[in-house]
Amino acid sequence: MFSETLKALRTAHKISQPDLARSLGVTKQCISNWENDNIQPSVEMLVKIARYFSVSTDYLLGLETKKTIDVSGISDESIAHLKWLVEMLKRTGK
Repeated sequence: MFSETLKALRTAHKISQPDLARSLGVTKQCISNWENDNIQPSVEMLVKIARYFSVSTDYLLGLETKKTIDVSGISDESIAHLKWLVEMLKRTGK
């Protein structure tokens, strides 16, 4: 599950394997191995990946399906607008 989630997050953010590797301080081969389910990251690296993508480690491991967005520093009015937008997107399936 981790391998699929990592690849989905990386591609959704339009980040290449080499770019993600540089950001995390690992090799491109390491990213490839994670995405191909050849090896698993250490606990410390799992936390680093979760922070990079602003998701929980449970999400990365497939234990949680809920995604979150960091809205710290955004006004209550803007947060309400974002919630409305999310609901509209859910209804239209986009």
